[in-house]
Amino acid sequence: MKNIKSIILDKYNTPVYESLDHHIYRNTEENISVTALSFELEADEDSQYPLEDLLDQFNLYISGFIHPDVIESQHLSLEFTGNPEDLRDFLKSVIGKRVYNKEVEGEDGKIYVKLIIE
Repeated sequence: MKNIKSIILDKYNTPVYESLDHHIYRNTEENISVTALSFELEADEDSQYPLEDLLDQFNLYISGFIHPDVIESQHLSLEFTGNPEDLRDFLKSVIGKRVYNKEVEGEDGKIYVKLIIE
């Protein structure tokens, strides 16, 4: 994943949403915190990995596909939901970075997949 950018959805400018922090909003009806990102998948990536590893690392889940008709595209925009602190850490960690999985050899000689954020 590359070219990771925070986006502000039009729905965040309605009374249903209140701003908690820079690019983090709370849906007052559902009492959930959300943020949205756009990013580009690299040639060897699919829409599952490394995205799933990021979700696990930051305790988040995808609450919406911004443009569901382009799910098969290399350019995705997604809404993420989670604890506000986890969302803050997530945004600080990935905005403007490159995120990918890399195979590494463990001390036991086995091959493992490691999430890299650079």
